[in-house]
Amino acid sequence: MIGIVGIVIVIVMVFGGYAMAGGKFDIIVKALPFELTMIGGAAIGAFVLSNDMSGIKHTLKDLGKVFKGKRWTPEDYRDLLCLLFELIRIARANPVELEEHVEGPEESAIFARYPRILADKEAVSLICDTLRSASMNYDDPHQVEEVLEKRIEASLHHKLHSAHALQTMADGLPALGIVAAVLGVIKTMSSIDQPPEILGKMIGGALVGTFLGVFLAYGFVGPFANKVKNVIEEDGHFYQLIREVLVANLYQHPTNICIEVGRQNTPSQNRPSFADLEDALRAVKQEAA
Repeated sequence: MIGIVGIVIVIVMVFGGYAMAGGKFDIIVKALPFELTMIGGAAIGAFVLSNDMSGIKHTLKDLGKVFKGKRWTPEDYRDLLCLLFELIRIARANPVELEEHVEGPEESAIFARYPRILADKEAVSLICDTLRSASMNYDDPHQVEEVLEKRIEASLHHKLHSAHALQTMADGLPALGIVAAVLGVIKTMSSIDQPPEILGKMIGGALVGTFLGVFLAYGFVGPFANKVKNVIEEDGHFYQLIREVLVANLYQHPTNICIEVGRQNTPSQNRPSFADLEDALRAVKQEAA
């Protein structure tokens, strides 16, 4: 919703200010379809040229993040801490019982209580792979932390491809606007024998290309790229939280301390209060009893 509001504000402020200054829309309206075809078509063509099919699909899918916003809510962070609490308790009490949960999370009663987390293959894989490795005596905290950090960084780098692709398009749009404007000037020069009022409209139409390139770059595509990047980085904290808790577990801290480490490392806007988390963990204990 906030994305739509931003788009409306950009359009209203730019064109509203132009109208208030006494600007006329007839030249813009007449030139817009042709300039948009040249600039927009060239930008899309360059985007297709510089990306493979996987990257194109990835970028188109991530455009929805501009309007949907971040995936993980404060409730999801609380649920993640509860899930990790249950799994760590089982790992320490009965490692054999843990195996059925990490080897088949889709059939696990514990994972089933947190459907939003279970639906995220990356989060589930990160949890299960780390707990499985610990059960196989690959439990050096420093090594595991380094492996998890590299894994999360690689995943983040892949996810940010769409933001980089959009930013590249935004960087190229002003230049494409100049290309369209130059073509308009070439067209105008071929009609140099026309009266000044006709030449003025033709030059005005050519300048629409420059305006459109800059307007699309800094009013839409650039902000879209920035919003996608921010959402992806914000959601990345969810996986960092998994790393923090599971590494704390390898240091053999008490289970409650491991969960508190995770809570303290949760971004402030998503961090559950100590009392709220305690109530949730108490409910987990009662359900498991």
